[in-house]
Amino acid sequence: MPRIRHVSREAGRRWLQRLVFISGGLLVGAAAVLIAKLADGAQYGFRQIFAISPYLPLIVTPGGFWLARWASVRLVPGSQGSGIPQVIAARQSQDEGFRRSLVSMRIALGKIALVTLALFCGASSGREGPTVQIGASIMYAIGRFAPYRQPGFMLAGSAAGVAAAFNTPLAGIVFGIEEMSRAFETRTSGLIIGTVIAAGLTSLALVGNYAYFGFTAARLPLGSDWAAIFLCAVVGGLAGGLFSRLVILGACGAPGRAGRWMKAHPALFAALCGLGVALCGLASDGAVFGAGYEQARAAIHGPHEAGWAFTPLKFLASAFSAMSGVPGGVFAPSLSIGAGLGADVAQLFPSASPGAIALIGMVSVLTGVVQAPITAFVIVSEMTGNHELIIPLMLAAIVSDGASKLVMKQGLYHALAHEIAASAAKPS
Repeated sequence: MPRIRHVSREAGRRWLQRLVFISGGLLVGAAAVLIAKLADGAQYGFRQIFAISPYLPLIVTPGGFWLARWASVRLVPGSQGSGIPQVIAARQSQDEGFRRSLVSMRIALGKIALVTLALFCGASSGREGPTVQIGASIMYAIGRFAPYRQPGFMLAGSAAGVAAAFNTPLAGIVFGIEEMSRAFETRTSGLIIGTVIAAGLTSLALVGNYAYFGFTAARLPLGSDWAAIFLCAVVGGLAGGLFSRLVILGACGAPGRAGRWMKAHPALFAALCGLGVALCGLASDGAVFGAGYEQARAAIHGPHEAGWAFTPLKFLASAFSAMSGVPGGVFAPSLSIGAGLGADVAQLFPSASPGAIALIGMVSVLTGVVQAPITAFVIVSEMTGNHELIIPLMLAAIVSDGASKLVMKQGLYHALAHEIAASAAKPS
């Protein structure tokens, strides 16, 4: 009888644990839908401002960047940038106080407001990375009060955030394993999957089933056009590594007097970055403002009419946005830059499918920035429903990862997480 009672208690504990994770997944899914709606509304609002006068962003964007950065320092510390490095740093730390400074419900709510503000002011950033921090914050809050604490709460929230943001459940799981934990945790794998399913079902119920960039059956048959894979991968990997270096420069500060000024005046530095974004937007007739979803979709499905200048200008606008420390992610801008790169490369290969090369460019740049090749090709394949290109996408990811490491030895998120942990360890 004692053994039966022990087995019964253990089974009850496990089922309660699963219920807690699934309930958290439902909340993460709802939060992901909320931030998506707010982000779409904010970008629509900025387009209305741009329509009044293309010169208004020269005032609105620097001013909005200043306000968003000031608020992220004074009102919601820990909310700056993408948010993924904060979650990585929190997972790697055993200090509960340090964890709470990076993942909490206060940060989650502040992140939603500040990402919306940044996009309303024209930031070339996305809401998917912030959704990871929001998801981790929700799950961490639940984990603190749950009967059975698990170190996998933040991991599950991160994976669910990616899954719900892109409607890519498989990519959410892969992201959690490859980027957030850098290992397969058998003890929490089932709980993570359950959380991702719950988040995905919530998103499905609220906004329906969809492919993030629309379904495409673009193919790239084996032949001479495969040279486009290597061209995209090398250029995309090097560009991604350079992008990471620029963002690290913004986060850590330049050497000498300039770096000291950047650290002493983060809001003013953000305003200067905002001016850079506004100038890029003016030069591109507004094409580089926002996450870049429309331009990426056009490159995949055609026609892509942004022109050769779009890719470098989008790169600069996204780098300025990320360097500023204003809350916002780099996932969507990286995909948009990659789609522009693919569209440019496709003009050199007239017999190849432009949509296929755009997808290859997206994988190449995303891999170059985050150095998570499996996540990159899985997420692009899943968000377009395209399995015909899986081998070319895998090849592009591997080559891009190698090219990126020539410029930046470590992926952006983990480099920033190291900087966050190191800054916290410095005596005040």
